[in-house]
Amino acid sequence: MYAIFNNGGKQYKVIEGQIIKLEKIKGNIGEEIKFNKILLIHNKNNFKIGQPLVTGASIKAKLISHKRDKKIKIIKFHRRKHFCKIQGHRQFITTIKIIKIQI
Repeated sequence: MYAIFNNGGKQYKVIEGQIIKLEKIKGNIGEEIKFNKILLIHNKNNFKIGQPLVTGASIKAKLISHKRDKKIKIIKFHRRKHFCKIQGHRQFITTIKIIKIQI
């Protein structure tokens, strides 16, 4: 059984027990959160596709940690103009564990 849900403008495919990284979510570590924007649920031979969302479906998850992701480099460069600018960015992320997918 898997589900596809929407969070922070991105879509994630998850199964029960999976640990994923999302953009930062407000909440305390160890707290349970609920996602209601479910786009699709697949259960053995049954597909439930939302138009746009599956009604009555939700995903329960547990907050594991808040941290920052690895650094990415942003490089701006103009050849033959003596211009080079390098900048770094580290995104805040939240790690969650999927507990249950409810239909």
